[in-house]
Amino acid sequence: MNTKLLMSASAIVLGAIGILLSFLPDEILEYAGASSVAFFPVILQLLGAAYLGFAMLNWMARANLIGGVYSRPVAIGNLMHFIVGSMALLKAAFAGPGSTPLWVVGAVFASFAILFAKVTFTHPIKDTSTKQPA
Repeated sequence: MNTKLLMSASAIVLGAIGILLSFLPDEILEYAGASSVAFFPVILQLLGAAYLGFAMLNWMARANLIGGVYSRPVAIGNLMHFIVGSMALLKAAFAGPGSTPLWVVGAVFASFAILFAKVTFTHPIKDTSTKQPA
């Protein structure tokens, strides 16, 4: 599996979510129909900061060998984030009508969860097709 592509894609998705949460918390709350309690925007901004940090971690680790025992903390962190996130998003999507954005984001998170599970629990196989002549 091309883990560089997976890490880059997850960094871009997490970074986009982080930017939205950091810079548009009031608009997100309004779209969600949530009451604008004074500290809700701050909580969304803190969550956005966490997503941006996770995005940077994935971006910086994209060239590392990942899988099996290699970069295991990065793989496990991503796996847990995407499993728990997809479960929460899909549970919320099942709860009410008109939850298309939750279905879409939940499907994206579930896809990343499956891919990170594969990366976490398989050994990275190095490409042996380019053998050097003796």
